[in-house]
Amino acid sequence: MTVHALEAARRLAPRFAARAAEHDRDGSFPVEDFRDLREAGLFGLMVPRALGGLGASFAEYAAVATELARGNGATALVFNMHASVTGALGAVTEELAEALGVPDEALVARDRLLTAAAQGSWYAVAMSERGAGARLSQLSTVYEATDGGWHVKGSKTFCSGAGHADGYLVAARSAADQSVVSQFLVPAGDGLTVEPTWDALGMRATSSHDLHLDVTVPADRLLGGVEGLALVVAQLMPHWLVASYAAVYVGVAQAAIDAAAEHLNARNLAGLPAVRARLGRADAATAAARLAVAEAARRVDEEPGDAETNRWVWRAKLLAGTTAAEVAASVLEAAGTSATRRGHPLERLYRDARCGSLHPATSDVCADWLGIAALGGDPDRDGLAPRW
Repeated sequence: MTVHALEAARRLAPRFAARAAEHDRDGSFPVEDFRDLREAGLFGLMVPRALGGLGASFAEYAAVATELARGNGATALVFNMHASVTGALGAVTEELAEALGVPDEALVARDRLLTAAAQGSWYAVAMSERGAGARLSQLSTVYEATDGGWHVKGSKTFCSGAGHADGYLVAARSAADQSVVSQFLVPAGDGLTVEPTWDALGMRATSSHDLHLDVTVPADRLLGGVEGLALVVAQLMPHWLVASYAAVYVGVAQAAIDAAAEHLNARNLAGLPAVRARLGRADAATAAARLAVAEAARRVDEEPGDAETNRWVWRAKLLAGTTAAEVAASVLEAAGTSATRRGHPLERLYRDARCGSLHPATSDVCADWLGIAALGGDPDRDGLAPRW
């Protein structure tokens, strides 16, 4: 690639940063950012080259996402959702497709969706629900077969990019068998209603509104062409459900350091040893989190699904989320009260960074998963609540 993609991300980040305050203040979606992403060809980042995309690895995605987040974490977070959909679809090799029983016609449909992404379409994720969070096994959205297709009905929350995406990855349970969880790529249009509910502490520009569905889609919109693959894929590719967020929050942490350094130099505060020490600790912590994300990404590319790879995936999410929040809080304190005013970059970054630990899997869930693994248990199955 991806030298091209990384250079594009670095070029776009200052544009995103210049627009970030307005979108944060208004809670508006950064339409211009997504126009820039489309024109740079980044919607095809995870699409195989044979289908017109850039064919990026997970490690290359992580590098791009970090750079985008240094401009605007909210934009990078929504882009992450699109990359998760296209990355998971593109990672279904012929061998994996055969093992999962994916029929040829489903692979044709997958290639059509990926080709559309390379040409500028982008996809959001509609997984979480009120009362269930992102746990696939607890969903209330249901689907049932119809003549030539599927009827999907339910309500989703925290759907980043709602009302702007070209399609939505929707997780739902079978009305006939509640233990069967499947995913559908539902096109924007009739049968989908966006309820504007997103007015949150941080990541305010993601338009993570509620999405109500009462829609019938063609048969080929069932991802994989086989019912019940959602939980299987969640365990085969935990990096897209868990660690893809991590790169975004490393970028947010770095943005906080950058903004703090600019503020402290402008206010002639850089001579204070306590201030320098805070920046030094923030730099070291962010560098460590970046290395953890890079190690997880390297292992995902080289040994996907390996037990140690998955441990690094959960470590990366835990470290990135907690580090971003701690770094942003510390450098804000170093900057002083003037940096807490609405509209100051550090005030926004403090709020955005605080969201990192809350995305699924939350920091507490990550720590519990890792603790069970350290004790020799099965972290995907042990515990009081199902992971997915």
